[in-house]
Amino acid sequence: MSAGTVVLVGCGQMGSAMLCGWLASEAAQHFHVIEPAGAPAALAASPRVSARSSPDELAADLAVDAVVFAIKPQVANDVVPAYRRFVRPQTVFLSIAAGKTIGGLARHLGDAAIVRAMPNTPAAIGRAISVACANPRVTVAQRQLCEGLLAAIGESTWVEDEALMDAVTAVSGSGPAYVFLLIETLAAAGEKAGLPAHLALQLAKATVAGSGELARSSFDTPTKLREAVMSPGGTTIAALNVLMGDKGLAELMDQAVAAATRRSRELAS
Repeated sequence: MSAGTVVLVGCGQMGSAMLCGWLASEAAQHFHVIEPAGAPAALAASPRVSARSSPDELAADLAVDAVVFAIKPQVANDVVPAYRRFVRPQTVFLSIAAGKTIGGLARHLGDAAIVRAMPNTPAAIGRAISVACANPRVTVAQRQLCEGLLAAIGESTWVEDEALMDAVTAVSGSGPAYVFLLIETLAAAGEKAGLPAHLALQLAKATVAGSGELARSSFDTPTKLREAVMSPGGTTIAALNVLMGDKGLAELMDQAVAAATRRSRELAS
């Protein structure tokens, strides 16, 4: 379901990625982008985009189907109240501000239809995974509209229990950084083992990208895929004895996801 008019608040890395996907998929007829620093020139040049530096520049009688908050959670309490004037039965508010709860947003927006979502940075290439949660005021049509906006940047799914969103943020929202760190450290380890730096990085990037795509497309579990690489007494087992040992990758990942989950809850305040 496409929208008529969407207001995008914030056009940084994630906001720009979303807008790029929306323009390509014709997710709405027109986009009003609110970004003090200005929208990227390539996106602002579209006849379907109107770039503004402040919400005060929006017409008071502007009919809006969706207001999307693509902002940092630390500024949400200062930014969101300016959009309360757009609260109408036909308008849904979609927030991707990490940690900001539906209740926290409602304190600024009042009786609004609110969807809290968490996409991730592969949105830049149309490969995001987004998880969304809606309050009871969101209609079926508004949910479909939000699904369309999220589908333009990748996969999406919904949860009914908002409490899950902190763990979602820790796993998929922050997850790309964990993968990029894996590439960094794998390349660095290869370089230490004697590989030229450029070759080590090429191998690390291609290995992580290919393995991720295999995991995504295969009917086998990650465990089975891992075991398929292992042969008795081979090189892979030698490496995994380290990674899967005491204080290995599993324990570190547990600690990392727990820390990110705690921080997501702290950002709700």
